Amino acid sequence: MAVRVGFLSVAHMHAWGYAKALQHEPRAVLGPVWDENSERAAAFALAHGIEAAETIEQALDACDAVVVTSDNRSHAELCERAARAGRHILCEKPLVTSEEEGARLIAAVDQAGVKLMTAFPCRYSPAFQRLVERVRAGDIGPIRAVCATNRGRCPFDWFVDPERSGGGAMIDHVVHVADLLRVLIGEDVVRVQAMVGNNMYGEEWEDTAMLTLEFPGGVFATLDSSWSRTKSYKTWGDVAMNVVGDGGVIELNLFGQALDVFDDAAMAHRLHGYGSDLDSGLVADFVRCVEEDSPPPITAHDGLQAARVALAGYASMGASEPAVPVSA
Repeated sequence: MAVRVGFLSVAHMHAWGYAKALQHEPRAVLGPVWDENSERAAAFALAHGIEAAETIEQALDACDAVVVTSDNRSHAELCERAARAGRHILCEKPLVTSEEEGARLIAAVDQAGVKLMTAFPCRYSPAFQRLVERVRAGDIGPIRAVCATNRGRCPFDWFVDPERSGGGAMIDHVVHVADLLRVLIGEDVVRVQAMVGNNMYGEEWEDTAMLTLEFPGGVFATLDSSWSRTKSYKTWGDVAMNVVGDGGVIELNLFGQALDVFDDAAMAHRLHGYGSDLDSGLVADFVRCVEEDSPPPITAHDGLQAARVALAGYASMGASEPAVPVSA
């Protein structure tokens, strides 16, 4: 029997990509969608040929599992409600915006015995997987440093409301790369130093963020996690790394498989990607672990560790020392 997967909030734009992937997943069927914004739920339901539930309980009753793509501050509450209903969960990043939310969430999931998978689709990039293979094979020797970026356009809406997002560009864009670095290096970040600014838009929330991440083995990484792409820029954003080893350097561009398109009618220059669909890999693994009753390949702990890097970045801004330790 196919796994019935519904949605609790579609406030995050990634909900659309996950829904498309679920529609092409033979082991899954789309369940209903619930959203606090009934118009948003109705539009999403119409686009995907599913029902819009009036209440969270109605959505949960009709599902085996749910995708939580709400604003960041609602992740913990919605995941807790799904866990209490015995539903498995795929939750958008960042998993939490505070240690308190993380403790509540982990306790709820453990008590209910449900699976919680963090949505880190970048792990499914063939380019990243090949990078990990080459590093582990010793192609460039021991890693010494990594220069990484995750720069994109500002999404505005609730993303620029710290009461709903937990911050700005830093909490939005740090976690993807923090997770990739954790996989690549095989260690958790132990210290973080961050500098932020509002250089693009001049608002109270940060739109630029530069971090230095320290690992226990002596490796360090720099990360540009900014909303620094203009509306007219040819891509939404990037995820890139320069990995420096004793014997060489490997450059990674997760979204580099693309064609330059010059559209005279629209007076625009854009990239048309032809690379792998990362959402499909993520969704397929989530459905598989629910169907087979196996552990999720990207756990709640993985999501929590990535979020902690961003939280340490915020803590470093007001600290007496330039770098602050990351919570264990």
